[in-house]
Amino acid sequence: MIVKMQKITLVVSEREREAALDKLRKLGVLHIQGIKEQPSGEDFQVLETEKDNIEKALQIAGEDQTVSENMMSNAGEGADQVQQILSLAGQLDRLNRELEELNEKNRWFEKWGNISRASLQTLKEAGVFVRFYTAGKNELKNLPPDKIIHVVKTVQNSVYFALISDSPDDRLDFKEMPIPGIEVAGLNERIRELKAEIENTRNELKGFSGIKQNLVAYQVELDKRLEFQKIEHSMGAEKNIAYLQGFCPNDYVSQLKYMANREGWGYLIEEPGDADEVPTLIRIPQWLRIIDPVFKFMGTVPGYREFDISFWFLLFFSIFFALLIGDAGYGLIFLLINFIFSRKFPQTPKDNTILFYVLSGTTIFWGTISGTWFGYEGIARLPLLSSLVIERVDSFIDANQYFMMYLSFIIGIIHLTIARITSAIKVINSLKALAEIGWIAILWALFFIAGNLVLGNAVPDFTLGIFILGFVLVLFFSDPQKNILKGALLTLSNLPLNIISSFSDVVSYIRLFAVGLATVIVASSFNDMAMDIGFDSVTTGLMAAFILFVGHSLNIMLGLMAVVVHGIRLNMLEFSGHLNMQWSGKPYQPFKE
Repeated sequence: MIVKMQKITLVVSEREREAALDKLRKLGVLHIQGIKEQPSGEDFQVLETEKDNIEKALQIAGEDQTVSENMMSNAGEGADQVQQILSLAGQLDRLNRELEELNEKNRWFEKWGNISRASLQTLKEAGVFVRFYTAGKNELKNLPPDKIIHVVKTVQNSVYFALISDSPDDRLDFKEMPIPGIEVAGLNERIRELKAEIENTRNELKGFSGIKQNLVAYQVELDKRLEFQKIEHSMGAEKNIAYLQGFCPNDYVSQLKYMANREGWGYLIEEPGDADEVPTLIRIPQWLRIIDPVFKFMGTVPGYREFDISFWFLLFFSIFFALLIGDAGYGLIFLLINFIFSRKFPQTPKDNTILFYVLSGTTIFWGTISGTWFGYEGIARLPLLSSLVIERVDSFIDANQYFMMYLSFIIGIIHLTIARITSAIKVINSLKALAEIGWIAILWALFFIAGNLVLGNAVPDFTLGIFILGFVLVLFFSDPQKNILKGALLTLSNLPLNIISSFSDVVSYIRLFAVGLATVIVASSFNDMAMDIGFDSVTTGLMAAFILFVGHSLNIMLGLMAVVVHGIRLNMLEFSGHLNMQWSGKPYQPFKE
């Protein structure tokens, strides 16, 4: 459930500002919101810069935990380590740039040969001037016949040649390639030195990988310092007092009051107003926390005044997962992978592991009763497994497709009805509860209409009646006002579009049938391809096995993508939409050590 919050205003003397914040952080129950804009002074810029430096240092340090004892003893702590790493990284960058520049010069000598710059200078002093050019083969015909031209080499369509002249002003209208300002012998020696320096610098940086935990600890400490200063400077101030505001869960308010009374702080405790941005704290039973990884994956938090749908999300997400994957064989693969992964990586969060066991289990259950094992009908016809198949949902009986579509609609209408009942309970003491009941009536009428349009089912006689009843309830009680006609007119402006949207929501659950059927068809198709090749020889057997492996792997990946696209969507859009949820909340993050 979403925990009720109280809005807290604390007042302290100006000289106790820092000490009060220190005590509040140790208590760790108040989610503080700034009263003034976040500061941007020089002190904060220094801290922000250091924070950026730590992040760069962590990226450079890598994840290797092996390091020599000498490096650990000489590395220093905190800021010193960061500066050493960044200094080495800067040095490595400079060395690489210099090496690239020298390699570029070396490429000149590779094209022209080991020409001595000193020799060219001697010729120049003797009145002989040499210039180097490159041109395309087709351009050689444009060379002036009265010039001394020496062709050095031809590479594909490019020609390298030298102009030898007794005048420093003689030039050709081609691309000139002046000799680098270094002797080739010295160039090669410097390249060797640079490569050695680069290797040594890289080894020094590798040595710092073992102190990554120290850097992370320093980063955490710096974050706390930065948070503390931001909060301190965002407090309000009037003459000799300072004050701040925040939100505290109801069951922690007594601890905060006790500290305030003990320290002599002034305080005001009140219910949050509609305009307040109240953080969201969700507390759910341990067994239900296994759905948290999905919410973290999506990065969504319900608003403070919205709903905690953890139970319904877990229940229906498990159903959707099973229907969309739809294959007991795939469920066994998930189960095995999950078991091996959790054993090999015991640090894996327990919630993730349990959630995947649940999803694997529901998939195995559905695949068993629908007779789907790797898309191969023969497995489900084995004596033991055949007794577990429910004929009405058997994947290999074509006549069942009608029932499976109908079952998808039933799941959908139940899902949406639960959403509207939940909304009605929240406003049970308001006339708006009647509007939610009206929406339930409309949804069921739309369910019968969808069954007729899609499946050809007969529409019950009472469908029009419950639709009219629902329409009237929604029209007059969605926005109850003293002037009931005004409220009805405001509702009417959007009601037709909302009804059309609700019809679309009901029909959208047919995707459970469509994707589940596609999974079976794709698996069966790859099975048929493999069987056509056969297992008569080693070659054909390997080819058939390869097709089965690739085909089923692809099918599993497509199924998992369908779960993300459709399984989550039905909860986050269709279901949450009928709860009027915006998922606009921000998490409760108390100021604490």
